[in-house]
Amino acid sequence: MPWFPLLISVALVLTFLAYLAGKRPYQSPRSVAANYDNWTRDGLLERLWGDHIHLGYYGDPPQPQDFRASKARLVHEMVHWAGLHRLPAGSRLLDVGCGIGGSARILARDYGFDVLGISVSSRQIDRARALTPAHLSCRFAVMDALAMPMEDRSFDAIWTVEAAPHIADKQRFANELLRLLQPGGQLVMADWNQRDPRHQPLRRPEQMVLNVLLEQWGHAAFASMEAVQEHLQASPYGCVNLHTADWSRATFPAWPEAIREGFRRPWAVLSLGPSAVLQGLREVPTILLMAWAWRRGLLRFGVFRAERADGRG
Repeated sequence: MPWFPLLISVALVLTFLAYLAGKRPYQSPRSVAANYDNWTRDGLLERLWGDHIHLGYYGDPPQPQDFRASKARLVHEMVHWAGLHRLPAGSRLLDVGCGIGGSARILARDYGFDVLGISVSSRQIDRARALTPAHLSCRFAVMDALAMPMEDRSFDAIWTVEAAPHIADKQRFANELLRLLQPGGQLVMADWNQRDPRHQPLRRPEQMVLNVLLEQWGHAAFASMEAVQEHLQASPYGCVNLHTADWSRATFPAWPEAIREGFRRPWAVLSLGPSAVLQGLREVPTILLMAWAWRRGLLRFGVFRAERADGRG
């Protein structure tokens, strides 16, 4: 079929042009909301990734696992690593950057938390509400993570997974998370963290890759694991019992698996029409760059647990 190579070539050219023209740089929380509104509206991300818009956990060393099951496993692994499973049923938990509510539903259903999930995306919140059974103690609200109106000490636990790269003011974010915790309350956080340039300066190609990753997915900035610790420790609300771990190896397979999932579920993409196919193809270079950054240690999957101090704050 002589037309087939031509068709592939045209598709690759269109994908490359779409990639170059389709930057989504961070401008403000509104730009983050607009990006997630669009991703939720077209349905492609949910059809491929399911309820969880975050990486999966494959073990260390990694083992083969279903793509979607690995995402639910990440939630359970974080709960047990942080000790959240020891909190009594009915404990109040805030999920900051809740997406369409996948983690919030697990936390409410399997661990008995009274969950409030927040996102800047109104479409994500609408979808989270639609997917959540009425009997779960799980509510959702549109909210900016830097302007949360709740009173101090409102929650027994705060959970946030992969939300921090979308937030420009890292110190203010750390302050807000700790402000809302009860003294002794538990913060559990997962973040995409860049290598600390104070210990190993970034080479020019590495900085270029980071810039592309920031622009393509609307991220404000990547913080190093060391910087996240410093922000938490500098908070006026007090931070104690801070522990960290690097789960990069356990989460790395999520990147190649995200591409393979498109081949495993082709109808999930094709049924949405040509624009969804093009949209899916244009995400491939960013996913490949993420995998490259993970392998080089340029980006890491940092997990953090800490408690609010007993001081007045």
